[in-house]
Amino acid sequence: MRAIGYREPSPALDALEAFEVARPVPEGRDLLVDVRAVSVNPVDYKVASGTSPEPGAIKILGYDAAGVVVKAGAQARLFSPGNEVFYAGSINRQGTHAEYHLVDERVVGRKPHSLDFAAAAALPLTSITAWEAMFDRLDVAKLVPGAARAILIVGGAGGVGSIAIQLARQLTDLIVMATASRPESAEWAKDMGAHHVISHKEPLAPQIAALGLGAPAFVFSTVPAGAIFADLAELIAPQGRLALINGEAADVSPFMRKSVSVCYELMFTRPLFQTADIEAQHRLLNEVADLIDSGRVRSTVRENYGRIDAMNLMRAMAFLKSGRAIGKIVLSGF
Repeated sequence: MRAIGYREPSPALDALEAFEVARPVPEGRDLLVDVRAVSVNPVDYKVASGTSPEPGAIKILGYDAAGVVVKAGAQARLFSPGNEVFYAGSINRQGTHAEYHLVDERVVGRKPHSLDFAAAAALPLTSITAWEAMFDRLDVAKLVPGAARAILIVGGAGGVGSIAIQLARQLTDLIVMATASRPESAEWAKDMGAHHVISHKEPLAPQIAALGLGAPAFVFSTVPAGAIFADLAELIAPQGRLALINGEAADVSPFMRKSVSVCYELMFTRPLFQTADIEAQHRLLNEVADLIDSGRVRSTVRENYGRIDAMNLMRAMAFLKSGRAIGKIVLSGF
C-alpha cells in the first residue's frame, strides 16, 4: 500500500516522500481502516521537524482520519467492516498518511452521517482536545465562587479554538470569549459562536475588564501562552482554572497568588498509556457526531489541499507552521 513518510526529520518540512509498505493486519481491538481523508495538525509538523524514526525505518505521520473499516481484530466489538469512522489515533503508532491504517477502536467514533470524509477528518483531534480540556481538566460544570460564568479561549480561530467555541456554546451556559490577531480570524471566531472576541495583539486583561462581565472562571489557551502568563494571571478569577495544550517550559508562579489551578491537556494520553477510561474518546466522538448531525455544531474545515501526497502534506504543514491558518486544512484521497 502507499504511504507518505520520511527517513530523516527536517525542520524545513521538506523530507516527505511516498513509500510502498506492507498492508497491516488488525489484531485484538484494532481496526483496519481504508483512509479516505486526513487533516493536518501542529503535532504533524512538530514531529516531522525533529523526531527520527528507528534506524532504517520510515516514520509515517498523520493523526486525524476519516474512512471505512475494512477488517476488525478478533476482540473488536464497537465496529464492523463497512462502518464509516473518524478518529485521531495515537502518537506512538504509525500515522494515518497511508491507504490503510490500524487504530484501536476505543478511540474511534462513528463518522457524522451529514459530513463527507474530508469535513469529518477535520474534527477528531481538535474535538477530543477541546472536550477533554473543558470537561475533564477545567471541569467547567463546577462553579468557581464569585467568578463570572465565562471562559476565555486564547486562540479562538485555530483548529482547537474553533471547535472549543462551539462546544462551549452548545454544551454549557458559559459566556464565551475568544482572542484573535487579525480581522479575518476575529470574524471566524465570531462565526463559530464566540460572544466576545478581543485582540490577541493587545494586553488581554484591560479588554476583559472593559467587557464588564467580571473575572472569568476559566481560561483555555490553545496556543503557547508563557509570554502572556502575567496577563492571564491578572484577568482570571481567584481560584479559577487554566488549561494549556502546549508543553512549553514556563513559570506558572504568577498564578499562585490567586490559587489558580493550572493543568495540561494532551489528547494522546489515554491511548498512549492505555488508561482505564480510554473508551471515553470513543463516546465523546460519537457525541460530537450527534451534535454535527443535529446541526448544533459544524465542521471547522477551512481549506482542502487536494490529494494525500507528499507535496500537498508538506505545503499544508508549512502553512500551518506559519501561524496564518484559520480552522482546519484537510486532504482527501490517494
